[in-house]
Amino acid sequence: MTKLPKITATIHLTLVAAIAAFLFFLPGVRVVRDLRDPALAGPGVPERARAMHRELSPRLEVWARERVEHARGADTALLDVPSTEWPLFTAVFYLMATEQLHDDWVANGRQGDAPMRWARGAVDASRDLLLDPSHHSWVRRHWGDDYLHEENVFFRSLLIAGLTSHAKLTGDVSPVLRDQVETLAADLDASALGLLHDYPGECYPIDVLAAVGLLRRADAVLDTDHSAFVARQLRAFVGPREDALGLVPYRVSLPDAEIVQPGRGVGTSWTLVFAPEVYPEEAARWYDAHEAHFWQERFWAHGFREFAAGSELADAYGEWTWEVDAGPILGGFGTASSAFGLGAARANGRFDHAYTLASEMVATSWPLPDGTHLFPRLISSAADAPLLGEVAIAYFLAVPPAPGVTVVRGGTLSGLVWISLAIYFGVSLVVFLGVGLRLREIWRPGFAPAAPAVQLGLQVGLGVAGAASLFAGWILVGAILLLVGALLPRAGARPTDPSPARAHATVAPRPLARATSGGRRRP
Repeated sequence: MTKLPKITATIHLTLVAAIAAFLFFLPGVRVVRDLRDPALAGPGVPERARAMHRELSPRLEVWARERVEHARGADTALLDVPSTEWPLFTAVFYLMATEQLHDDWVANGRQGDAPMRWARGAVDASRDLLLDPSHHSWVRRHWGDDYLHEENVFFRSLLIAGLTSHAKLTGDVSPVLRDQVETLAADLDASALGLLHDYPGECYPIDVLAAVGLLRRADAVLDTDHSAFVARQLRAFVGPREDALGLVPYRVSLPDAEIVQPGRGVGTSWTLVFAPEVYPEEAARWYDAHEAHFWQERFWAHGFREFAAGSELADAYGEWTWEVDAGPILGGFGTASSAFGLGAARANGRFDHAYTLASEMVATSWPLPDGTHLFPRLISSAADAPLLGEVAIAYFLAVPPAPGVTVVRGGTLSGLVWISLAIYFGVSLVVFLGVGLRLREIWRPGFAPAAPAVQLGLQVGLGVAGAASLFAGWILVGAILLLVGALLPRAGARPTDPSPARAHATVAPRPLARATSGGRRRP
């Protein structure tokens, strides 16, 4: 009976070591390998983007088909961004990432497996989600039944983006794509300032600029030419339409385009993914302004701010906060601004920024051996868009430099990368050492568990509960239960050892008494 608690404890400790390897050591090894990828610091698709795309494809197909089958998009709160915009963003990012991987595969002589070999099901499922009427319900409530032909720039641009990528990958051109390209271009061209609303009363020039870039991309699959429209549309973004820093404003009010919010990190980063393809000279100038007023370097991180340092918006929101479009803002850094900024840096050939941002993104994504990237999964919407963060990373890592841009190399590993590596390997080392010392303790000669039957019962109960938690996906709960179980068995009280002096002492003999009478001795 005394050996059974030791055996059970060994099983617990082995599982604890395995969890530490799964959660920390193997992710650390994976990050080190990714940081050595030359495509992280220059043109080309990093292996991390390719691996993420392959790992995500079957999961995304299941997710998208389940949402369409059960009309998940119909029951959403009108102003709840995660449940309305994020599912469509997930599908669009996936389709554009697949297109970029496919283009890279073709450019490299079609070596290895074609991305469509593993992505075809998810590509079609993403297209179906974009066209699913239930996922249009929120914009229909905003704009009425004619929502596909009345302003609604952001939503229509997402349809164009996703359907263009799907058509390029499959050769299947949706009638919706052709309709949206022609009608949105005509609507923007006919507007007074080249600007239309995203939502009633809300005009975002940054989305209009992205839409222009996406319309131009669609020409390649529709065999159309909107170059004249693109040239005229520049009126919406330059001269009196720019903010005080020379950037495209984040939000304006129509009809006079009075600035409501000047350029912000996330908006400018998003437009700069597309701007060099349609307005290369202006894109270079906008990127320079973005770098001058939003790029921030601190000892622990480098990246793009959400609000320009010292601006009224920065003072109003603060340096440590959260905003629905920006995500978490940490020390002024915008998480979405820097994520979108990775795509912007790569599109503009600024790999001195792209390498720094990509290394931080790779290091902090917490890549688990099963293909899950824990941190992006945690900040995504578990209910409506659980894969958004991971799909976005795969997309931004694969953005190619726009034709004609000058490639600037460089960049550095910020403190955030080293801190992440210290956590990955430091935690795993502490756990491995602790497990080794504990095994040595319980298997040393003379170690005897107290009340072995009771302790064995506790160990078995904690082990079953821990294993069930791991199986259910509650990794932290399961690890804690197994760790508590590994603290058993406890040794019983040790008997007090006699001191060496007493152990070797001899009892003095009782002296014989001498008789004083009769001359005789008595014993």
